[in-house]
Amino acid sequence: MCLGVPGKVLSVEEDELGLLYGKVKFGGIVRKVNLSYTPDVKVGDYVVVHVGFAISKIDEDEAMRVFEYLKRMGDLEGLDETG
Repeated sequence: MCLGVPGKVLSVEEDELGLLYGKVKFGGIVRKVNLSYTPDVKVGDYVVVHVGFAISKIDEDEAMRVFEYLKRMGDLEGLDETG
């Protein structure tokens, strides 16, 4: 099943080609994510990430609800430091 996972933006930077990237925290891990589809995001914002791209910005409450739902479904395996 394909799904988007919420994460918190920790940093935002532009690469040498002008593409926007950021470090995004999912549970206990941090990944580099392409922010080109969400150019208005700032550090501290939450985004929904699908296959390495942030596809939308969401508020913190919604991100926490989605995390809780995914946790109950068992779909957060691999998104923590021990998994």
